[in-house]
Amino acid sequence: MIRRGLLGYGLVLVGGMVVSVFPDSSRVTALPVLSTLRETTSGRMLGLAVVVVGLGLATSAWLRLVRLSTSDPSGETQRLARVRRATVAWCLPLLLAPPMFSRDGWSYAAQGTLTHLELSPYVWTPSVLDGPIWEAVDPMWRNTTTPYGPVPLLWGAVAADLTVDPWLLVIAHRLLALVGLGLLAYAVPRLAARSGVSGARASALVIASPLMMAHGVAGLHNDVLMVGLMAVALVVALERSWLLGAVLVGVASAVKLPAGLVGVAVVLVSLPTAATMGRRLMRLTTVGTVAVGTLVGVGVLGGLGVGWGHALGVPGQVQTPLSIPTQAGRLFGAMTGFDAVGPARTIGVLALVLFVALVAIRAPTGSAAAGIRASALLALAAVLMSPVVHLWYLLWCLPLVAVCRLDRRGAAVLLHVSWVGGLVAPLDSSLAGADDVIAVGVAVVTGTAVVQALAHRKSARQAERPASAVGSSALRR
Repeated sequence: MIRRGLLGYGLVLVGGMVVSVFPDSSRVTALPVLSTLRETTSGRMLGLAVVVVGLGLATSAWLRLVRLSTSDPSGETQRLARVRRATVAWCLPLLLAPPMFSRDGWSYAAQGTLTHLELSPYVWTPSVLDGPIWEAVDPMWRNTTTPYGPVPLLWGAVAADLTVDPWLLVIAHRLLALVGLGLLAYAVPRLAARSGVSGARASALVIASPLMMAHGVAGLHNDVLMVGLMAVALVVALERSWLLGAVLVGVASAVKLPAGLVGVAVVLVSLPTAATMGRRLMRLTTVGTVAVGTLVGVGVLGGLGVGWGHALGVPGQVQTPLSIPTQAGRLFGAMTGFDAVGPARTIGVLALVLFVALVAIRAPTGSAAAGIRASALLALAAVLMSPVVHLWYLLWCLPLVAVCRLDRRGAAVLLHVSWVGGLVAPLDSSLAGADDVIAVGVAVVTGTAVVQALAHRKSARQAERPASAVGSSALRR
């Protein structure tokens, strides 16, 4: 099983060298066989097919890992250790990979270089750089400032102190994503125990999932570090100090601002049962003040200040198909001729703010399980109501939902979202304009998804059959 996943992600790496974007001056693009494959439609189709087949193999291995994390008769400790071994093994082929399924990693490298040069990425854009460092940055973002917090920018500056090679800078940012993965490996079992669910199964659903591997590790998005810090903030608030938990909320927000939502959960789990409204509001104010103070402090001490506030609207320049408010606005506009995308997005943001306020003042206090559930609901609402949603935004809520007690339908939805979200990763924006390649990609992904769905259903029925037989035998006795 672990070797099958290792082979799968090895194929993802090989195919990714063909379909991923590199700087034009990169030595990789000049390699004889690789350059031929990258420059031809048939070569790119082959590379994409190899990536999807690799993801298919890895996903089938992961589905077996999830089943074993629940049904294996060995103890919880052994099952959790197996999940962690599988995660480490499956990460190995992706460590040296270029940014895959997204070009954001190249943007991170450019922004870190700007910070290293003492040019604030909140003021300056990658377009002012020379050489290969900006060549692979998505043209859409070459002339935009960054909406990210100071933590990844300062990390990128440290990396740029050591090397100017864009690929090595990307690998440095992947290491930062792996730090987030390690934080999740620590926090998820502890949060699962507080909710009364299996830490091994929750860990399998989170740290080893195709969604995490494809977008978190291969795509090296900052969201992994953000949600890792969010999860640890909750653990610290439950086990040690809510004040230290609030500090970690601020650090997580210094990666990406949506992390601030977990501050509400820190308040809920740190208050006694049935806390008065006055005490609740006081704790909310204190946690918010500490978190914001930490966020501002990190920026000030790092010499970047709070310039991210001016760039928060940058991601909204694109209209993504996964954003419910955006699609609702487009649909309304198509029916009426009125441009409703902006108003629909505003309504979505206001609805999210209202929901956060209701959870903050109405959700139960003094219960770890209830507080964790509230954090999952807030993260899920943030994704559903966001004006811009990419597949990796699902990482915001995946760890928090996985540690909650779910009914059978909810568990099935989580499982399928995790593997389908990873499997469709190759159909990203870097394929734009390559209609033939996109058509092949959609066909291969769809075929792989159907085969895996049927195989998973068959395996699930076979796994349930022995239990049913044992039950019938016991009844006959």
